[in-house]
Amino acid sequence: MAILSQEEAKKIIDKVLSYSKADEMKVELTGGRSGNIRFARNSVSTAGATNNLSLSVTVVLGKRIGTSDINEFDDASLEKAVRRAEEMARLAPENPEYMPMPGPQTYAKPQAFVETTANMKAPDRAKLAGASIKSIMASQLSGAGFLEDSSSFNAIGNSKGLFGYHKNTSVNFSLTIRTPDGTGSGYAAGDYNDATKLNTGSLTDIAIQKAKASQKAAALEPGKYTVILEPLAAGELVQFMIRAMDARTADEGRSFLSKKGGGTRLGEKLLDERVTIYSDPTDVQIPSSPFSAEGYPHERVTWFDKGVVKNLSYSAFWAKQKGAKPLPEPSGFVMTGGTQSLAELIKGTEKGILVTRFWYTRWLDPQTLLYTGLTRDGTFYIDKGQIKHPVKNFRFNESPVIMLNNLEALGIPERTRGNMVPPMRIRDFTFSSLSDAV
Repeated sequence: MAILSQEEAKKIIDKVLSYSKADEMKVELTGGRSGNIRFARNSVSTAGATNNLSLSVTVVLGKRIGTSDINEFDDASLEKAVRRAEEMARLAPENPEYMPMPGPQTYAKPQAFVETTANMKAPDRAKLAGASIKSIMASQLSGAGFLEDSSSFNAIGNSKGLFGYHKNTSVNFSLTIRTPDGTGSGYAAGDYNDATKLNTGSLTDIAIQKAKASQKAAALEPGKYTVILEPLAAGELVQFMIRAMDARTADEGRSFLSKKGGGTRLGEKLLDERVTIYSDPTDVQIPSSPFSAEGYPHERVTWFDKGVVKNLSYSAFWAKQKGAKPLPEPSGFVMTGGTQSLAELIKGTEKGILVTRFWYTRWLDPQTLLYTGLTRDGTFYIDKGQIKHPVKNFRFNESPVIMLNNLEALGIPERTRGNMVPPMRIRDFTFSSLSDAV
């Protein structure tokens, strides 16, 4: 019962809406099943599966808002949830920035649900994990990994006639492999909507190669280096930038998109002209929800076009203040790239450092978008187009804005964490200190 059809979901939502005595009401119905398997030290440690179906009711009385959640679906329980939300609204203070709920909307229809993923069972997970463990043991290394697959749906409706429905599948796998002496570590990860695209064996081979190659790393002095960022590393910093495209913080002078003296940098060339980033819920490689939590449509939006800031995201409240259209933050993005493979980027590098991924990345300054974090699980020195030896990990202090102005080359985009990101070669990337982590 965890995955309801559009008709089943609408029937429940309409029933709940009929109980309303509030000025406005929104109902969100979500459900799904998920399964997972985890291994550590080359042995499966946990495995499980869950099914869940829940409903959230939000009512509005004037500008007072109340919410209640429930996972019981008999008529009495559903009506009780509505009355509870109304009671909470009467007790709540007024929200001075409350905006009326949107009416009916037109949504795109992403193809994000894949039956093969939805039908995964425990033996399927065990087979995928087993292929990874077998390779790790054959290499006489130690590995830990986690695989999770899910199928879910999300439906929303409100008292103004809005209704939306979306269903999705996903499978995610990640693993870390260590050498017996503890000096080498490798990491790899993959995520897809379609489980048939997941090859745990090939990902494991990558992590094994990195673990073996990263043993007994040599220390290099911190400083500015040319780096090649694999998609996992590059995507983390670019994602932070895309999440900071909010118009209000820019207008209020709290953002990297704020202009000195007032206003925003909308329309300015802020990045290298090779940088184009857009979001599209119907993208075949990273399909995503066609609506936001408030019910506003996710559409194809270009955020940067050849380095120029083309759009900012607007909440309903801030859109009204500025006479703009509400524009939700994207749930996934595509950064266009080049035609070179990662190997070709390395071959074209005279001297530099290859970074597998970043870890423990944290915000330092929102106005410059400065972040700090650590390299991890495979950091290597490149000399004359070849990987020469592993290097000790670094702490970095860098801004994706500066990074994408110091761009030298882009490779072929790959899916990572629900986004499409190319590997990239960056000059003058700032490493501030060394780290003893492997």
